[in-house]
Amino acid sequence: MHELAITESILSIADQAAKENNGTKVTDIYLILGQLSSIVDDSVQFYWDHISLGTVCEGAVLHFERRPAMLRCKSCNHQYPLGEILQTCPNCQSPDVFIEAGEEMLVHHIDILREEP
Repeated sequence: MHELAITESILSIADQAAKENNGTKVTDIYLILGQLSSIVDDSVQFYWDHISLGTVCEGAVLHFERRPAMLRCKSCNHQYPLGEILQTCPNCQSPDVFIEAGEEMLVHHIDILREEP
């Protein structure tokens, strides 16, 4: 259900961007989602199709890009992608690692048609 709130935020961001750029139509929205984010693309798309009706964003295509989760070793500073399971550092075998990327959710860019002066 949190996808509804996320989708409403995407709509607000896109609507504001259109206003700030004298946009008449938002055509595409590019989203970046980390591997560990709990966002379900199909749910966001479902909500988008309904809440964007009657707005400058109606009919805009959502593009989802999934980014892999990256870990960093606190012992040797080695960065590596998260596999199927949490693993020790492949460089030094230390279990002291942290998630450096993979939990993000952001609007990367928005394509907007503008009214020409």
